[in-house]
Amino acid sequence: MAATAILHMLTTLKHMSPFDVNMAVDAGYESTTPYTNVTLDEVQALVQDAMFSRAPSAALRTGIFFAGRDAVLALDMMDAAKKALLKPFEVSLFADPYGSFTTAGAMVACVEKLLKDKKGRDLKGARVVIYGATGVVGYSAAVIAALEGAVVTVVGYSGLERVAKQAEEMEKRFGIKVKAADGSTAEQVRALLLDADIALCCARAGVQVLSKADLEAAPQLLIAADVNAVPPLGVEGCGLHDNGVVVSSHGALGIGALAIGNVKYGTQSGLFKQMAASDKPLCLDFRHAFDLARKLV
Repeated sequence: MAATAILHMLTTLKHMSPFDVNMAVDAGYESTTPYTNVTLDEVQALVQDAMFSRAPSAALRTGIFFAGRDAVLALDMMDAAKKALLKPFEVSLFADPYGSFTTAGAMVACVEKLLKDKKGRDLKGARVVIYGATGVVGYSAAVIAALEGAVVTVVGYSGLERVAKQAEEMEKRFGIKVKAADGSTAEQVRALLLDADIALCCARAGVQVLSKADLEAAPQLLIAADVNAVPPLGVEGCGLHDNGVVVSSHGALGIGALAIGNVKYGTQSGLFKQMAASDKPLCLDFRHAFDLARKLV
């Protein structure tokens, strides 16, 4: 009889996300245990406690999931977990803080496919502006797009200092180049759109980022994508399920939150299934999310 598939779910927050718990169980984990308010220095002991409590033959049926709302901290936690692993007890690891890695992977994959199919372009060299880039989804999307060769501008809404520090951290950690910009006024948001081929709207729920007038003011814009599913939606004229709807008289195309969400759902579920069924230990992050999302679009 195969060992029970057990998932230990670590979060820095007060509660573990019910969404993540449901996804893990539906993907095949028979037991899920949340650990809340976890700090970075606690990761090693928790991972080794889970690792050494089972025979090596059951190690691959043990998974550790890193949640929370901080992309950098989740990656740091996974790095700490990797250092805690010892053969032959190695378990699998998966980071997806606030669902951001799988959402960002799905968003960029949807944009990439539409860009190739409808505009005859690829991401390399494309000018991508990311609104709400100080959030976890925006951060992750920026890194993915930059690693694919896009020219990325990350935009914050609370002045330049915070987003500039984040851009510097991205460059240092991932060896990429990104530009930071302030989008705290409507005029700044529109001015940044004028220089963009692609707009990724990753602002908080219920915030319209781009109006019809903004879209009409940007004749070179090719695609505007939105992950906000709460009205008002992030891109005016782009519905939740739209995937390639024309949103401006210049032919810009829109991708809605649930069109992205369908791919995100399949991506997160698929990574959980990979981890539960793998015959070798896995360490999954936004790169693996993007790779799988590309196959699903």
